[in-house]
Amino acid sequence: MRLLVVEDDRDAADYLRKALREAGHVVDLAADGEEGLAFAREGGYDVLVVDRMLPRRDGLSLIAELRARGDQTPALILSALGQVDDRVTGLRAGGDDYLPKPYSFSELLARVEVLARRGAPQAADTVYRVADLELDRLAHRCTRAGQEIPLQPREFRLLEYLMRHAGQVVTRTMLLENVWDYHFDPQTNVIDVHVSRLRSKIDKGFDPPLLQTVRGAGYIIRDVAR
Repeated sequence: MRLLVVEDDRDAADYLRKALREAGHVVDLAADGEEGLAFAREGGYDVLVVDRMLPRRDGLSLIAELRARGDQTPALILSALGQVDDRVTGLRAGGDDYLPKPYSFSELLARVEVLARRGAPQAADTVYRVADLELDRLAHRCTRAGQEIPLQPREFRLLEYLMRHAGQVVTRTMLLENVWDYHFDPQTNVIDVHVSRLRSKIDKGFDPPLLQTVRGAGYIIRDVAR
C-alpha cells in the first residue's frame, strides 16, 4: 500500500514510517496540516493516517477539505483526545476510523489494512461515473449525456485511470507508470497530447468541462457542479 502519515511529532512519525515500511508499505511523511493537504491532493494514496492536532491546519480540517473536494481516500485519525464525543467529532468530519493515543502498532496496522480493503475498487465496479460521463469497462464503451464517445485503446485506459481516481489530482508520474507502463520519464509530451485529445472528446460540446489541468501538479477529473 501507499500511505501518507501526517504527524508533527518527529519521533512518532519516524517510528510509524519505519514500522510501516517494515510491514511492506510505501510511506510519505508530512509534518503539518498544510503540507499533508498538499501531499493528499496529489492523490494515489491507499490510506491517510492523520494526527488530529497539527500545526498550520488541524487534522479534522484537512480531512474535511479533502471530502469537500470529492476525495474519499480512507483516513485514520490519531489523537490523544479519546472520549466518545471526540471520536464522534472526528468521524463526522470525514474520518473513517479513530484511534486514541497511546496505541499499539499492531492495532494501527490492522485498522489501516481494513480501511485499504474498504477503499479498494471492487471487482463488481465495472462502470465509472462522473457527472453525466460514464465508462463501462466490460463493454469498453464511453458515453456522455447518453452520447457514445469513440476512444482509442490508450485514451480509454487513460480515462479509466482518471475516473478511478475521480476527485483526486493524478500526477504525470502516476500516469506514466499506470497508463504507459513507464517507470522513467521519457522526456516527451506524450501525456499532454493524449490528455488534449481526450479532453476534446469528452468535454467539447458538453457542459461543464470535467477534465482539468492542475498547474504544476497534474490532472483531475471531477464534477465541478457538486
